[in-house]
Amino acid sequence: MATAFSPSKFAAQPFPLNTTSQNNPLTIPTTASAFLGSTRKPILLSSSSNLNLRRGSLTVVKENKSKSTPNLLITKEEGLELYEDMVLGRAFEDKCAQMYYDSKMFGFVHLYNGQEAVSTGFIKLLKQQDSIACTYRDHVQALSKGIPARAILSELLGKATGCCRGQGGSMHIFSREHNMLGGFAFIGEGIPIGTGAAFTSKYKREVLKEADCDHVTSAFFGDGACNNGQFYECLNMAALWKLPIVFVVENNLWAIGMSHLRATSVPPIYKKGPAFGMPGVHVDGMDVLKVREVAKEAIGRARRGEGPTLVECETYRFRGHSLADPDKLRDPAEKAHYAARDPITALKKYLIDNSLASEADLKAIDKKIDEVVEEAVEFADESPVPSKSQLLENVFADPKGFGIGPDGRYRCEDPKFTEGTAQV
Repeated sequence: MATAFSPSKFAAQPFPLNTTSQNNPLTIPTTASAFLGSTRKPILLSSSSNLNLRRGSLTVVKENKSKSTPNLLITKEEGLELYEDMVLGRAFEDKCAQMYYDSKMFGFVHLYNGQEAVSTGFIKLLKQQDSIACTYRDHVQALSKGIPARAILSELLGKATGCCRGQGGSMHIFSREHNMLGGFAFIGEGIPIGTGAAFTSKYKREVLKEADCDHVTSAFFGDGACNNGQFYECLNMAALWKLPIVFVVENNLWAIGMSHLRATSVPPIYKKGPAFGMPGVHVDGMDVLKVREVAKEAIGRARRGEGPTLVECETYRFRGHSLADPDKLRDPAEKAHYAARDPITALKKYLIDNSLASEADLKAIDKKIDEVVEEAVEFADESPVPSKSQLLENVFADPKGFGIGPDGRYRCEDPKFTEGTAQV
């Protein structure tokens, strides 16, 4: 069909990166839609624009800006932090691919290459006490939230030193310490979990009178989840109760092998926000600075008690759905189009062009990350596998269930374990 969604149309009209322009780094071109899935008219954001996300709408308020000084979106420290986090995510995922193909990693492994701007743009603005809920493509979000690379890689190899002691694997990264509520294998499964976490924050503040509880939850999910019922149920509940949550749609245009445009009657997902009385925002998910600008306001709204926001980040994964996917369904021209918009390359250019970092600074970070990843591999390789007794842990409620008894012993080891089961 001859619409704004035609891949061939965009193959012939490359979308230029604008993050390096000092005058207007956030301007989305008005000539053609930025993404295959976009039907809206572009929102123009000047570098000094103040985003006001009001209930059911997005407005842009322009402020006066000085012509003599460049309007930088980040400081040098912030820029280096963003770059390091994105490079860590990319290097970690590349190492996972290498180990998978070397038969050192098993099961389903879904990599995040290409989508780093979304994770970094949102999570690096969160506090330690804030929570995130993710999909099965969760390694990089876990890294952004602060879980050590060695703990995640050990988990992927099924080792006892993993963040879930080897029992979660690639799709179920979890850390109570870092408020990483988990990667979830079922489509959309993390959305109600994240909504529940946001309800907990509101309950603590308003019912238990914990005045300092301003915790925010960010729930990350893909475009495929937005056709599931729980997505709409949670939008409704979050808006009704003004929960402190940001719903982050990582629209990479493909739900496994199903094009978003073929599966969704109204492809612009962000428009579903106002239907439930919350702001819906569409952002270039290949640009960490644009994502960060929107995330800053959405997270701020939630922390101030102003309710939820639905943010659609249109992005693209550079690899197949999983490492078992030969990735033959997507048009090569489409893949090349997005590969040319690599979010790490774009940030690197912005930092250098605006004198926020030198090539030497960035190479030093690259070297540091290589060492971190290699150390994680060595640590995971040398770590022990879990003991067999661990299989019985975290299965039943303790100590009153069938798992571990009050004396600390496994109930199944008791010869009388099956006696009186009905009474128990």
